[in-house]
Amino acid sequence: MACIQLLPLPARRLEGNVALITGGARGTGACMVKLFSKHGAKVVVADIRDQQGEAVQREIGTEYATYVHCDVSKEIDVENAVNTAISKHGKLDIMVNNAVIIDKGKPSILDNDVTDFERVVRVNLVGPFLGTKHAARVMIPAKKGSIITIGSVSSSVGGVTTHAYTSSKHAIVGLAKNTAAELGQFGIRVNSLSCYCIHNQLAEEFFKLDDEGFSKVYSNLKGVALTEEDVAQAALFLASDESKYISGHNLAVDGGFTTINPIFGLFSQSQV
Repeated sequence: MACIQLLPLPARRLEGNVALITGGARGTGACMVKLFSKHGAKVVVADIRDQQGEAVQREIGTEYATYVHCDVSKEIDVENAVNTAISKHGKLDIMVNNAVIIDKGKPSILDNDVTDFERVVRVNLVGPFLGTKHAARVMIPAKKGSIITIGSVSSSVGGVTTHAYTSSKHAIVGLAKNTAAELGQFGIRVNSLSCYCIHNQLAEEFFKLDDEGFSKVYSNLKGVALTEEDVAQAALFLASDESKYISGHNLAVDGGFTTINPIFGLFSQSQV
């Protein structure tokens, strides 16, 4: 029995759609799963965290959520996740490439190990490549679909995170643009969604900041803090027909962070 309260039919923006969300067992991914299902979508939750993924499935209910174990760096797992959506629901309308990892922060490239670099690239870049490939496999015959890859402010600027993470996040924007150029002829939209730092478990583990520390992190847009729900809402927009003519776009949800130089210029902020 689903415990997610659905919206009235006219308000459900994904009614009748089937979505697959990688990295959907926790954090922003789980938030997307819950929001998409609230708006009427049947969601396949793909992750390697089986206990958390199954907990999300139970919370939402098996009518609207299906968990499948999926290591996005392995093509057979991604293929199986897409096939699960097809076998259970007969189609796939929305693919969200959300699974992500980050390596330890080593400021000097001399200290960076190639195996760590390749491990991050396998998940953060090869994963979205495989997700896009297999989503396209089933979307092309249907002549429609929305593919969304989750980026970062590190998709646009340098110096925020590690070399591996930044490289992978820059690359997925290029991947989204290139596949949008190809897949538009089949009515398939491909976009990336790049968000600012969110106070969640992944960011806490990397930046080693507590609540007070996060409150002091530079943000150009004052009086509001970015949440996982905000990112999920942006993904909902790109997944829905409200963005039916948007493709090849990198939607920045960063409060203007990547737009301005906080140190120099007419609008520089002295507290930085």
